[in-house]
Amino acid sequence: MTGARSIGLNTIMISVAAVIEVPAINDGSPPPWPVAAMAPGSWLVLNAGCADDQVGLFVAALAGQIEVQPPGGRDDVVSALLAEGFLIAAGGLQVRDSTTGTVVTPGCCAGLEDWRDWAQALIGDAPWLGHDPGPEVEIVRDGLRVWQDGDPNRYRGRWAGVHVELPHRALPGLLNGVHRDLIGFLEALTGWATRVGLQQRGTALVEAIDKNFAITAPLDVQHFR
Repeated sequence: MTGARSIGLNTIMISVAAVIEVPAINDGSPPPWPVAAMAPGSWLVLNAGCADDQVGLFVAALAGQIEVQPPGGRDDVVSALLAEGFLIAAGGLQVRDSTTGTVVTPGCCAGLEDWRDWAQALIGDAPWLGHDPGPEVEIVRDGLRVWQDGDPNRYRGRWAGVHVELPHRALPGLLNGVHRDLIGFLEALTGWATRVGLQQRGTALVEAIDKNFAITAPLDVQHFR
């Protein structure tokens, strides 16, 4: 998974990446800039290596969450994004165990804007990962079990389905890695805005995305250890 932050734990390799869910792009009203051709429902990994069309897809995903007044050209889309009080994007953090091939992705209604909530797992509070299929974090003595599917047997007092074992000691480093990836993505966004020709509005858009997704703000996970 390109751009993911990985930590090897003996023979286990765990990686965590910031992702958004790729939306369905309306063919009747295409975005006013090139976007990557990715299947709806797939996951776009965010990092410094994102190409311009991938950054354009991310911004188009943001615009798809708000109302844009016609004609919906480039300036109309950017104006609508800048006027929006809260920018959101379906997604969050994707966890992968490369040894088993198990991948846990965010559930429905989970948002990238809440990615920092994962730090709460370090003090025993499980972050909400969305629903349908309802991924969950189970807090265990030595770490976390990150489950992809909601537990059909919860009434029996146990989890079920595929999961990734995430040692407690690995989480701070993984979250710091995600933080660096998102800062790198913000730099890619800055370059994209310049090449698209947004000028000062591009600077404002980068600042709005930084603020709404809490990207460059310090991430202090050391005190959770």
